[in-house]
Amino acid sequence: MSDSPAGALAAELTWTGERFEAGVRLEIRADGRLARLVRPGGGPTAGSDAAPARPLPRRALLPGFVNAHSHAFQRGLRGLGETFAAPGGDFWSWRAEMYGLVGRIDRDRLFDLSLGAFREMRAAGITSVGEFHYLHHEDPDARDFAFDEVVLAAAAEAPIRIVLLVACYAAGGPGRPLEGAQRRFAVDTPDELWRQVDRLGGRLADPSTQSLGAVAHSLRAVPPEAVAGLRSEARRRGVPLHLHVEEQRREIDECVAAYGKRPMELLLGLGAGGEDEPLAGTTAVHCTHTRPEELARFVEAGGRVCVCPLTEASLGDGIPPLAAALERSPAVAGALCLGTDSNARISMAEEARWLEYGQRLAGERRGVLRDRAGRVAPTLLAAATSGGAAALGLPTGEIAAGRPADLVALDLDHPALAGATPAALLEAFLFGAGDDAIAATALAGRWSAGRPGRAVAPAERTLLA
Repeated sequence: MSDSPAGALAAELTWTGERFEAGVRLEIRADGRLARLVRPGGGPTAGSDAAPARPLPRRALLPGFVNAHSHAFQRGLRGLGETFAAPGGDFWSWRAEMYGLVGRIDRDRLFDLSLGAFREMRAAGITSVGEFHYLHHEDPDARDFAFDEVVLAAAAEAPIRIVLLVACYAAGGPGRPLEGAQRRFAVDTPDELWRQVDRLGGRLADPSTQSLGAVAHSLRAVPPEAVAGLRSEARRRGVPLHLHVEEQRREIDECVAAYGKRPMELLLGLGAGGEDEPLAGTTAVHCTHTRPEELARFVEAGGRVCVCPLTEASLGDGIPPLAAALERSPAVAGALCLGTDSNARISMAEEARWLEYGQRLAGERRGVLRDRAGRVAPTLLAAATSGGAAALGLPTGEIAAGRPADLVALDLDHPALAGATPAALLEAFLFGAGDDAIAATALAGRWSAGRPGRAVAPAERTLLA
């Protein structure tokens, strides 16, 4: 593919990695990737006949958000499970409600739920999603894997860039078989998982926007030796491996009873062997009750941590010990990514905000995730963009030459952003605005509206034929 641009645009402000800059010209190739960024005073573009840039007045561009952890079907639980008998509920009572939904889903319902979730994500500025997919079978006796391609079809329809993370789910807990609705999740062994990954690999609607990875649901649901096998093959294939880790205290207790170690201890043991960054490509989701020293060790070994603050709050999980882990390793801040998880509320801006706010509440201090300049917002933006891209193995998450033109356009005339200077605009958005400040998003250079019902302005329509 030639680097010659198929079109160009220039927003009033563009985030270039550390700050918003005015008058930056983005040139976009016909394949939807950025050919180059041209800053004011940066010299002529290649060739004297370069097309004039389409202006985006009163817009500020950010990289498209990357949602590293979603269960799209759980969108069907919104509003349910929020009435409680004494003494109240917890994760496990919510899970019973979730299993009721699992038992009622068919292909059409799954498509509708997934499409609705993915479209909400686009309206919230999310252009890429890691779908942690364990609801595989319409007929669990036949092991039909009928639901996997349904999710991919919904992502293509939305449209949204997707990494379908195909899950191994072998047990209802250490030594316990899958029962009831859980049987729809069944993938017993790494070999069975990789066979399905290979089948799906030949059926992707668009390999430029759809790819695959692997999941071990948790060390409750997948034995340690199987997790080790999944990790080894994922590294060989160069695909990401994700798993839930220490979201719940009961999960920890069951692993200690069965294996004599906590889940993160088991996971760290898989990284032994002297390789450089032996856990690179592995993302641990939640880590709510992980010991700070073990969280730091996991990151130092190349692992990444996905936090889902809105779901963790909704389910009463707790708050991960990021402040204490940062004291042991500053690398923790750069290893973070974010997910919408149960999709009870889809807002990457809120997930980013509460990544910091949760730490403030837990530690009774502000600026926990600050960078060397004392700013928090760039750390939060990185977790919502480049951190998620790294966890999913995607070439997205920043506005840079060679990257897909996955973009978020902020409306600088939105009341929540009124008076914000370029220097404070990121903070104004992440700490003071909602998703209605998002005017539009672009996936590979093609624009769609932000909030539902908002028309796409002419300047925000596709640059590509």
